[in-house]
Amino acid sequence: MSEDLTRYHRQMILPGIGEDGQRRLLASTACVLGCGALGTVIADLLARAGVGHLVIVDRDFIETTNLQRQTLFDEQDVADGIPKAEAARRRLAKVNSSVRVTAVVDDLNRTNIARHASGADVLVDGLDNFEGRYLLNDFAVKHGIPYVYGGAVGTVGAAFAILPHTSGGDAPWETLPGGSRAGPCLRCLFEEEPAPGTMPTCDTAGILASAAAAVASFEVAETLKVLTGNYEHACPTMLNVDLWNNSVSQLGVSGAYENGDCPCCKQGRFEYLDGSRGSGTTTLCGRDAVQLTHRQSRSGVDFEEVAERLRAHGEVRCNRFMLRASITEHGKPYTVSLFPDGRAIVHGTAEAAVARGIYAKFIGA
Repeated sequence: MSEDLTRYHRQMILPGIGEDGQRRLLASTACVLGCGALGTVIADLLARAGVGHLVIVDRDFIETTNLQRQTLFDEQDVADGIPKAEAARRRLAKVNSSVRVTAVVDDLNRTNIARHASGADVLVDGLDNFEGRYLLNDFAVKHGIPYVYGGAVGTVGAAFAILPHTSGGDAPWETLPGGSRAGPCLRCLFEEEPAPGTMPTCDTAGILASAAAAVASFEVAETLKVLTGNYEHACPTMLNVDLWNNSVSQLGVSGAYENGDCPCCKQGRFEYLDGSRGSGTTTLCGRDAVQLTHRQSRSGVDFEEVAERLRAHGEVRCNRFMLRASITEHGKPYTVSLFPDGRAIVHGTAEAAVARGIYAKFIGA
C-alpha cells in the first residue's frame, strides 16, 4: 500500500472502495453548501475520508449558540469573530492536511452559484432554507451533477441522493449494466417552495444535534458512493428520521419522476437559476434597511403562526396588513416587517446577505 494512503486503510478494506476508490476520492471535488449543523459534520467526515478538494460556501459568522451542534467550531472561533467557512478551513487543515479546502464567505445566489459550484463532482446540502435548495437543484439538473439533499430541524430530518436525468442520457449513473439509476429531482418531490413562515427553522423550533448529525452522516455515505462510482448502491428512497419519537423510515419516491411533469428536470425550466422564482433584494436608500421580495404563487403568510414562533425572540406586533418583530442577532438589534405576500423589510442593515440570513433563520423558507 502506498504510504500516503495508510491513514485510509480501514476505509479501503470496505467493499466497493479499495485503493482505486480511495484514489478517486483524493482526485474528487465536493462542494458543501452551508456550514452549520449539517455542513460541519459533512465537511469533517469528507475531509477524514480523503476527498481531495472541499469547497465550503457559507455567508455567516460563528456565535455561541452554534457550538451545541456545529462540530468544527469552538469558543475561540466565537471570540475571534471568524466566518464559518474560514474557521472550518482552519480546523480541517489540522484534521487532514492533504485535503485542500477552499473557504468561500458569500451569500449563495443565482449570480454566483456557477462560480462556486462549477467543477464540483457532487453538491452536498448543508443549507437552512428551501430557496437555496431549489437553486442547487436547478444547477445540478442543468449541469448533470449529483446533488445530495438533506435537512434537519427540531428532532426530525430527511435526506436523499439526487442523480439527475441528463439531456444526453449518458451520465455514468445512467449507463450502468443493470440500468439507469437516475431518479427524481427535488422539484419532482416538492414542486412548490413552502410559503414564507410555514416551515419551522432551527432558530424558532430548536435543533437536536444528533438529528442533524444523523442526516449529515447519511449524506456523507451517499456522497462517498457517488465519488467512488458506486452509483448502483445509491439509496433510491428518502430517509426520514425522528430521533425523539424513535422513528426511522424510508419513503419510496422513485415514481415521482415517471408519474409527474416536473418543471425542472422534465420541462427544462430552471426558474430559481434564471431568477423567475425565488427572492430578490433591494437596499432601501437612507433607511438602513433591505427589502426582500419573494415570488410566490401560493397562499399568503399566516401571521399568527409566525408570531407564535417569534415571540420567544422579542416583541411581536401584527394585524392583517403586517407583522413586525424585534430580533437580536449576533448582538445587534433588527426589526423585521413581514407582509402577507411574503415580502419583508429588515431594518438595521444595508447588507443584502445579512437580511437574507435573518429572513431564513427566523421566518423560514
